[in-house]
Formats: sequence, structure tokens, C-alpha cells
Amino acid sequence: MTKWRIFVFLLSLAPLAAMVWGVLDDRLGANPVEALSHESGTWALRFLLVTLALTPLRRFTGWRKPVLLRRMLGLFSFFYACLHFLVWLWLDQAFAWGNMLADIARRPYITVGFLSFLILMILALTSNMFSMRRLGLRWKPLHRLVYLAALFAILHYIWLVKADLLQPLIYLGIFVSLMLLRLPRKVVLGKPRRMAKKQLAA
Repeated sequence: MTKWRIFVFLLSLAPLAAMVWGVLDDRLGANPVEALSHESGTWALRFLLVTLALTPLRRFTGWRKPVLLRRMLGLFSFFYACLHFLVWLWLDQAFAWGNMLADIARRPYITVGFLSFLILMILALTSNMFSMRRLGLRWKPLHRLVYLAALFAILHYIWLVKADLLQPLIYLGIFVSLMLLRLPRKVVLGKPRRMAKKQLAA
């Protein structure tokens, strides 16, 4: 692993270190469970959006090196999603499986959050070279489900906060922008020059 990958790896662990320090030093406020849930879920979404931003970054700048970090950052998104799920399952639900399943079924924000988590789990489990070879041409369509996972995660956030929508709407705006940047250039920038010349000649 090169030095810059090690640096990004260690930097990606910083949110975890901050959460652990918050627990040990009693810095999480009056409701530490809610604070841990919020921080872990927010970082899962941030890493997911950063992962989605790498392809447009390469496309518009020609800078290829960050794309090599896509798999690692995607796995960090899943890692923080696992932490978010564990906080809910252990500290909030106390492993009460019946209550947990009931919440998933009757609360839309938990339903979409759980669906996002399941998609990220599938993508993490199939992110290795063995799965790429095994799935062949089906691998790329499967991993396009990451867009759905991001959308579900943002909906989960919006429906969870209800009142203070500024931050989740910012994430929604970033997600929509990243999706628009993935459109073919002729759609984003208009018709290619050759088409425009043909029209002028006509």
C-alpha cells in the first residue's frame, strides 16, 4: 500500500477515533446513543458521496489517482453504516429482534435506512476480485445499486430529522449534482460540435 493510501486510510479512521474519544471523555452530551447514531450514520453517507464523486472528478479533471481509492472509501462507508446499525441494534433496541423487525416494517425512515444498509452489504461482499470474475458482466449493473443506496440513505436522513432539514437537503443537492455530472457530456453540455456544424450547414 502506497504512502498516500495509508494516509487516506488513517484519515478515514479519524471519525471513529473522535467517537471513541467522545465516549471515553463523556463528550457526547445528554443523549450519547443519539449522538453516536447521528455521527456514524452521517459519516457513512459522507463516505458514500465521496465515493460517488471520484468518477466525475476523474472525468472532468483527468486526475486518475483518486479513483484507485474508490473501493477503500466505499468499504469505509459500509464500515460506518455497520457502526450506525450496531448502535441502533445494541444501544437503542438492546437486541430486541421483535421490536427491531416491527420498526423496520412500520417506520418508513427505518425501512429505507435498512434497505440502504442491505445494499451496501451486498456491494461490500462483492467488491473483491473473486466476485468480479464470478459475476462477470453482471458485476457492474449490480454495483450501480450504490446510487439507490445513497438515495435511500438520504431519504432515511430527511425523514429522521423532520424539522431541521438543512443538512440532509445539502446532501441531497450533492447527490443530485453528482448524478447530473454522470450524464453523457452531450446531454450536459448540449449537442456535440459536429452536430451543430451540420445544422449550420443545413
